[in-house]
Amino acid sequence: MSSINDPIKGGGRFRRPASRDTSPSLEGVCLTRRRFVQGLAMGGAVAGLGLGSSALAAAMKQQGPQTLRGTDFNLTIGEQAVNFTGAPRIGTTVNGSLPAPILRWREGDTVTMRVTNLLSETSSIHWHGIILPSAMDGVPGIATGFNGIKPGETFTYQFPVAQSGTYWYHSHSGFQEQTGLYGPIIIDPREPEPFSYDRDYVVMFSDWTDEDPTDVYAKLKKLSHYYNFNERTHTDLMKDLKEKGLAATWNNRKMWNQMRMSQRDLSDVTGYTYTFLTNGQTPADGWTGLFRRGEKVRLRFINGSAMTFFDVRIPGLKMTVVAADGQYIEPVTVDEFRMGVAETYDVIVEPKDDTAYTIFAQDIARSGYARGTLTPDPSLTATIPEMDPVPNLGHGDMGMNMMNHTGHDMSGMDHSQHQMPDGKMMSGMDHSQHQMPDGKMMSGMDHSQHQMAGMDMGGMQLAQAPSAKPAMKPNPSDFTAGPVHHAATEYGPHVDMRADVPQYRLDDPGVGLRNNGRRVLTYADLRNLRTTHDHREPDREIELHLTGNMGRYMWSINGVKHSDAEPLRWKLGERLRITFVNDTMMNHPMHLHGMWSDLETGDNNFIPRKHTVIVQPGSRISYRVTVDAEGGWAYHCHLLYHMLGMFRTVIVS
Repeated sequence: MSSINDPIKGGGRFRRPASRDTSPSLEGVCLTRRRFVQGLAMGGAVAGLGLGSSALAAAMKQQGPQTLRGTDFNLTIGEQAVNFTGAPRIGTTVNGSLPAPILRWREGDTVTMRVTNLLSETSSIHWHGIILPSAMDGVPGIATGFNGIKPGETFTYQFPVAQSGTYWYHSHSGFQEQTGLYGPIIIDPREPEPFSYDRDYVVMFSDWTDEDPTDVYAKLKKLSHYYNFNERTHTDLMKDLKEKGLAATWNNRKMWNQMRMSQRDLSDVTGYTYTFLTNGQTPADGWTGLFRRGEKVRLRFINGSAMTFFDVRIPGLKMTVVAADGQYIEPVTVDEFRMGVAETYDVIVEPKDDTAYTIFAQDIARSGYARGTLTPDPSLTATIPEMDPVPNLGHGDMGMNMMNHTGHDMSGMDHSQHQMPDGKMMSGMDHSQHQMPDGKMMSGMDHSQHQMAGMDMGGMQLAQAPSAKPAMKPNPSDFTAGPVHHAATEYGPHVDMRADVPQYRLDDPGVGLRNNGRRVLTYADLRNLRTTHDHREPDREIELHLTGNMGRYMWSINGVKHSDAEPLRWKLGERLRITFVNDTMMNHPMHLHGMWSDLETGDNNFIPRKHTVIVQPGSRISYRVTVDAEGGWAYHCHLLYHMLGMFRTVIVS
């Protein structure tokens, strides 16, 4: 299990080209063939649009990875000379491509992938979000009987395709995902889709660093804010004094200083070292997708980054979201959406004019962006918008008690859209006088299912017996006021923060997206287009706390890192409720392998299904899991440098 427990030992070492004699020849053999294949495909697309040879030449420069179709695939993991920043480096590739080729399968088929490892270290491929047998899941030491693909060896993955939609694949060994081993998966459905479109593009975002990822990790361990160059300055202080006055500014700064935390600790690794890519293209080059005016264009967005949350918009175009994590949802039209690491969203846009549009994906810390262009003519470009201001975390993002916050800065939290049980909105309310009944949830909550067969805290001994459990049917309007209780293992130098009053915040777009004047997608908007697969009430509930020490860059679940934790043992066939409480000030995208996460949004008849769920800072979130996959499974935060500790093994038997 070294590939998960110790990614530094697990591989993914990052090297400059050994010599000018070998790397260029490898690049010439692999990339020339790939570009030739892409050129043929692009030539047909451009010819269909009636564009000339100059347009063809321009369009060919913008292409991402090639597409491989069928049921039988030969994939070779190797190293490739790359240059994204002007400095030559070595990337980890599949068939000479970074990103790896698009794999296009068909629902109902059985697919076979023969994966050959030409690296000097063990490698692997995990099929993210794909429902398959444990032995095919691709996590060394956890997937049943799988210990990785040794150097020079070939491993054959084979499994039936039981779903459709947009997914991706990546290495689960060391830091190989950071150095380039990731690619899209598109699964065509057996039945007609519930929406129409004229053109279909994959838009995969990722983050690239010229640094050796082991050096990145070492720097974070020594100084967790090493890459944060957006801390508050004297200018911010003067602005706060002018807008809020001395008392409020003093109290706010004092509170953060006492906690030894930063309001702008939004992302561990930023644009200081990262170059953000769109289909392998830098922001300077950009990726281009062509359209005819009036066409419906499907964009399959994939966040294939190692550490970056992206906020995505296309100025001038509304986006109709039709699928989340590969699963159909009731269409919802938005201006913007946030993508956690490993999430996917399918949207449809309909350009009405013969003009170019910028696909703009700024990182959550506002330190950089990835971009692409939708255009009727490759020679046309669009204006690149300025990034939004750097946001500040608020008390609510820390899970702090907000019932009495006189003198504190609550600008980061907006409750004006929270609906009260009497149907009134909370706009203009003074929360300092808001009395909650018995310190519990608001009266509009449904506690009818509160009594469970058991409350499993993952084997952790509680510091004190809980007086109230999370609501069993959280709605977007629910507001948690009661205290939360923490496991005894959460107390110690390895945990520097515990949320006092974590809230269900399904209708909160998140820090940096609140009140920005744009319609932003939230989890509360997600409604399954199909009826809920499993209507059973949960047999039991498991509450897991996401924990860490920011200063020491230590991450854990319930205060226990993966290497010290017992596996979570689930019974085949049971129905679980998983409740996450985020005791940190970071967003964590939590990914359960092998089984769906049925997100509880308040509508039990149309529960949306996801494979990766963002748990916002200082919040709680619940979803149900039908335990229908026997064997060993990984369960972890999908931020690569958090995975060392914020990880659990699940054993289903």
